[in-house]
Amino acid sequence: MNLLLWGTEINEDLFPVLEQIKEIGFDGVEIPIFDVNPEKWYSWRAKLDELELKRIAVTINGPDFNQISADAEMRKATLERNKRAIDCAMILGSDLLTGPFHSALGVFTGVPPTKEELLWAKENLWDLAEYADSMGITLGLEYLNRFESYLVSSSDELLALVEDINHPACKIMFDTFHANIEEKSMTEAIKKLAKHIVHVQLSENDRSTLGKGRIDFTEILAALKSINYDGMLSIEAFSMKLPAANIWRKMFDSEEQLMKDSLSFLKSHL
Repeated sequence: MNLLLWGTEINEDLFPVLEQIKEIGFDGVEIPIFDVNPEKWYSWRAKLDELELKRIAVTINGPDFNQISADAEMRKATLERNKRAIDCAMILGSDLLTGPFHSALGVFTGVPPTKEELLWAKENLWDLAEYADSMGITLGLEYLNRFESYLVSSSDELLALVEDINHPACKIMFDTFHANIEEKSMTEAIKKLAKHIVHVQLSENDRSTLGKGRIDFTEILAALKSINYDGMLSIEAFSMKLPAANIWRKMFDSEEQLMKDSLSFLKSHL
């Protein structure tokens, strides 16, 4: 279960939520790394170990940290910031750092990515993958839809970037919300990315309860089975508590009900 359902304040106040997630029947959680102070995450690791919950670290870069900025100093600062996120993931006990940190969320130039921007992404992500590899962590890059990112916004574009980076610790995560917007075929996209996928987020077309929207999860799960995917399946849902998602209406009764209904739906389709 992804903790962004409860907003962006990721602190120890969420420990009762972790207990609830475990009680409902989840095996693990996705934990957003926004605070890259490694000291913060020791207590989280202890709590997750106590609950025997697996954990996946996820991070994003906003306008202040952009690995494809024309400003060389910002590129350098972003690389260092993302290395600290890897440090946090290691302390947390995650062997993955996932997310769209290849570029800055919501930052656009009004034109397609340039050759120079793709080169900066390649260089910085290769360096980041080297650092991650030294920590026993793999990067799981995520493409976002065209309204949130422009460097890579489809399976073809992200695949080209990852294969250009060509590092064993630089892989791909697959998010059904973005794929639902950008792909002509979920099955073909998953098969295309097969050897690179290390993590999967399942999200409805409206970011609400799984099975209550239009996404064909039967097709998606069948495609994942066909490529022998054996990683985590994470449920990512958002609410009005996450302003960046621009959700201004109530779409479910409670976080608890969303979790129970989504997990029940998913288990019935596995």
